[in-house]
Amino acid sequence: MKINKIKINSYGKLKNKEINLENNMNIIYGKNESGKSTLLKFIVNIFFGASRNKKGRDISDFEKYKPWDAEEYSGKLTYELDDKNKYEIFREFNKKNPKIFNEKGEEISKEFNIDKNKGNEFFFEQTQISEDMFLATSVSMQQEVKIAKDAQNILIQKISNLLGTGEDSVSYKKALEKLYKIQLEKVGTDRSREKPINIIRKNIEINEQKINELKKYENIQYDIEEQKKEIKNELEKNKIKNELLKEIKIIKEKNNLENEKIKIKEKIVEENKNKINELKNKIEKINNKYLEEKNNEKYSENNYEKNKLNKKLNLFFIILILLNILWIIFIPKINNNFIFKYIFLLTVPTFLIFSIFLKNKLKNKIKILEENKNNYLEKINIEKNNLEKENKIIEKNSEEILEEINKIKIENNLKNNLEKEKIINKYLNKIKIEEINYLFNLEKINEEINYYENKIYNLNLEINKLEIKKENIEPELENLSNLEEELYAAKEEYEVLKKTKESIELAKNLLAKSYEKMKNSVSPIFTEKLSKNIEKITKGKYSNIFFSDEQGLTVELENGNYIPAERLSIGTIDQLYLSLRLAMLDEVSKEKIPIILDESFAYYDDERLKNILSFLVNEFSDRQIILLTCTEREKEILDSESVNYNYIEL
Repeated sequence: MKINKIKINSYGKLKNKEINLENNMNIIYGKNESGKSTLLKFIVNIFFGASRNKKGRDISDFEKYKPWDAEEYSGKLTYELDDKNKYEIFREFNKKNPKIFNEKGEEISKEFNIDKNKGNEFFFEQTQISEDMFLATSVSMQQEVKIAKDAQNILIQKISNLLGTGEDSVSYKKALEKLYKIQLEKVGTDRSREKPINIIRKNIEINEQKINELKKYENIQYDIEEQKKEIKNELEKNKIKNELLKEIKIIKEKNNLENEKIKIKEKIVEENKNKINELKNKIEKINNKYLEEKNNEKYSENNYEKNKLNKKLNLFFIILILLNILWIIFIPKINNNFIFKYIFLLTVPTFLIFSIFLKNKLKNKIKILEENKNNYLEKINIEKNNLEKENKIIEKNSEEILEEINKIKIENNLKNNLEKEKIINKYLNKIKIEEINYLFNLEKINEEINYYENKIYNLNLEINKLEIKKENIEPELENLSNLEEELYAAKEEYEVLKKTKESIELAKNLLAKSYEKMKNSVSPIFTEKLSKNIEKITKGKYSNIFFSDEQGLTVELENGNYIPAERLSIGTIDQLYLSLRLAMLDEVSKEKIPIILDESFAYYDDERLKNILSFLVNEFSDRQIILLTCTEREKEILDSESVNYNYIEL
């Protein structure tokens, strides 16, 4: 892998800066405080992001390098992997994730895993190297030398840690001691009585005993809840039935009201029927009376008298005529008497006049009787007609009422069916259809409603009794609940302590196994590489380096004697530390990660500097090397050795 181009828009004190890098050796020269360390941090942070976590420092990288005089806080880096694939990273440091482009300019950011804490892990997926490992091997910062300068034994410890555990900040012995201490303080052992795990175990036993004693109240509560549940179910059913009955009652009351109306109308019809019968009887009586009057004998008697009178007058008239004839024939002398003659002759006219008078008198009498009869018959007829009219009116009224009754019955029946259907649909999911039909057909619905209301009252009374019983045991149940919560918390805490203990034991075992593996496999490889590197760097002055638990790091001198590494000079220890970091490069990643050194040779004399530069150029010709320096020494040595390099001034 190599870095081709760096473009800094604004990062720390660096602004609008472009740097082109080449293969193998690159020297970036700048005076103190010119931004070399800032440039190194930019490279690290553009790959891994600028952390907002202080990590034990006074200020985080994000805050430290955030420009205070500009809104822009971004940059871009172009690099090439060993497979010749080229990539560009553009990062706005205010955002967690960068934008990653391939050499065609296509954004491929989403092709890599995005961790919610670390952000886009593109660099790790490409190189299999984490930020910590990148800083522990490929990158050597200025402060690393400062630590060694201030305290030689710290740097020796870092080298021992690297050889023993693979991490310069991790000591096997200290890690093991710390694990033992954590286990004793935070967990405890089987023999430590007053330690957390044993205290918790004892509390669990006490709580379990108390809980077992109070469990009976839980059973009582369960029984109460079951009874309440049953009663509430029954109560709900009875309430539903009661509501249904009340709705049925309303329908029946409406129906009864309509029936009452029908009964009233039917009563009117019945009364009309009686009236019609009465009228018919009256009409019949009038008819009879009419016929009787019409056929009355007194009218016949008048005619009879009239006929009788006529007969008598006719007979008398005939007799009178005969007498006059006899008078004239047989009594002539009398006829000669003028007076007698005229008197006798006047008898006929007188009789005729008298007959007429009698007839007229009888006729007048008959006429008066006829008129009376006709008047009476007419009166009877009028009365009859009036009765017949009244009868028709009553009959018509009855027909109309009967039609109205029929209409009311049909409408009432339709309403009842609709209301019933509505109620059935409403209660069908709550009550069986057979039961709904049964309740609809009840005659004594009020008694049934009273029955259910009494039942509801009694069921509510039962629930209240159970509530009182429940309230009486609630203090014990609350105590049980508190104890169970305490027991649960204690068991959780115990499980946490148990898992912590198991984790610590597992960590100790893994640490021991890893340490043994490192000692038996990895450490010999590193010490061999370290020995070869230090021999080349020191021109054979030191050729063999060994590491053991008892003696730590030891170095073989030219005369064959072995001395502890801490007795070496600071410059030599610096060389050892750098050699070990470089020896690890091939182990941490398959990519040829660039070597970036920031003022790593500030305390080297000219001879050591020449040796290390020669070592870097020859041994790492397949890697890109970036030296950040504030001196011209590196440039002068490389020029004197005719080594090609890329020189950049900040």
